[in-house]
Amino acid sequence: MIDTTVSLKYREFRGGKGDIVKKLIVFDLDGTLAESKSAVDPEMSGLLHDLLGIVKVAVISGGGWPQFEKQVISKLPHDERLRELSLLPTCGTKFYQYSGEWKKLYEEDFTGDEREKILSSLKKALGEAGYKVAKVWGEVIEDRGSQITFSALGQQAPLEEKNKWDPDYTKRKKIKAILDKIIPQFSVRIGGSTSIDITKPGIDKVYGIGKLRDLLHISLKEMIYIGDALFPGGNDYPAEKAGVDSIPVKGPEETKRVIEAIIACLADRDQAA
Repeated sequence: MIDTTVSLKYREFRGGKGDIVKKLIVFDLDGTLAESKSAVDPEMSGLLHDLLGIVKVAVISGGGWPQFEKQVISKLPHDERLRELSLLPTCGTKFYQYSGEWKKLYEEDFTGDEREKILSSLKKALGEAGYKVAKVWGEVIEDRGSQITFSALGQQAPLEEKNKWDPDYTKRKKIKAILDKIIPQFSVRIGGSTSIDITKPGIDKVYGIGKLRDLLHISLKEMIYIGDALFPGGNDYPAEKAGVDSIPVKGPEETKRVIEAIIACLADRDQAA
């Protein structure tokens, strides 16, 4: 059962809050639909498939397109319901839709000068913060074209190690504060369990949500955003600032209960119609 707070949040599905019908459910990926860098499990896949049968769904994440293929697409049933799914990698700086195959609608890559500025500033900030780790797994700084991501323990670090490194976000908030001062012209967000995402100015999840609004012709009031980093400085926070109704979750298991609540509320709405 989902808790009372979340249940109350869904009154709008049943006719509360001016009877605003929600037409799009937007999810974060890591920490929300799946554990960091892990694929959605069979239960989550089934719930997403059920949800796609009654409402449009989008996923916005700091991960690149290969992560979306590995974590989401490969685990979902390959049927016509995929046409109701929009995927926005690298915090919304890329946008993919399905029409028999996945097609990229846009991409916002860094220029060479922007990339060089970010990389040098990131290295400087890490030096000033003074955090050192004994072991890393894979790339620590990854250039994803339209986003540069710092992963403190490396992209392939074990989930157990990631969860121990910065559970209260203190370390990354310190690094972000330094970056905000030296590259204020870029967007710096805390994401995942050990990462910091840097994108072009003004291009974060708000940008992606704006694209969803414009391309799907769905207003912000008709959306709900679900994520695990909806606090100030988190990479989900722009959705909250944009005015989209949002639901904070603590992990995939809580997200499953939220999806179940949405499906139940939408079913009640359809029966009452």
